[in-house]
Amino acid sequence: MGTSLIQKNISKCVVWGAAPIYPNITSYISPQDYIIAADGGWETAISMGYKVDYAVGDFDSSELPNKDDIQIIQLPAEKDETDTHYALKLAISLGFKNICLVGVLGGTRIDHMLGAIQSALYAAQQGCRVLLTDGFCEMQILYGKTDIVLPARKNCYFSVLALGGTVSGVYEKGAKYCLENSVLTPSFPIGISNEFIGQDVYLGIESGSALLIITPMKP
Repeated sequence: MGTSLIQKNISKCVVWGAAPIYPNITSYISPQDYIIAADGGWETAISMGYKVDYAVGDFDSSELPNKDDIQIIQLPAEKDETDTHYALKLAISLGFKNICLVGVLGGTRIDHMLGAIQSALYAAQQGCRVLLTDGFCEMQILYGKTDIVLPARKNCYFSVLALGGTVSGVYEKGAKYCLENSVLTPSFPIGISNEFIGQDVYLGIESGSALLIITPMKP
């Protein structure tokens, strides 16, 4: 369990939940990716032709996988961790630092979506780069001092929202609305709905934790 799989040229771990996804999800997943399915996520992954390495959960929303090449960890229904959180901890224990969460956004369980974002923050606190996507919008956790470049996109919004308290030293350059050494708080979403203007966007935070969301203007 503790052996790093990064050394085997596996680029990232995909943690796959059971929430709805868009067809464009395939652009985020490579054939060499390691896939850990949380509960019913294994059914979607297999139906799309992907190999699932682990299936973990209490399987209250799906049947147990009946495939010899899938390792199964069955969890109790009554537990402190969500299936997604357990899957993330498993990915981290296997040595992954690059994690993509799919099938955890939207659907009818908004509480689970918010829980998945909190779990993604936990992974970021362990030193992981974490992306969440449903194939339509993207979310990325910014934790601690972070500087990133967003390549120019057409017809997209991006938002930066405080997650766990005050976020300081926020800057956004090259966008329609610019920020410089600003402060974000969870009670005032000043960082919502910025726009690309045909060039790369430079953004970052000095401290705190924030959620970066990129959303196309139309599905």
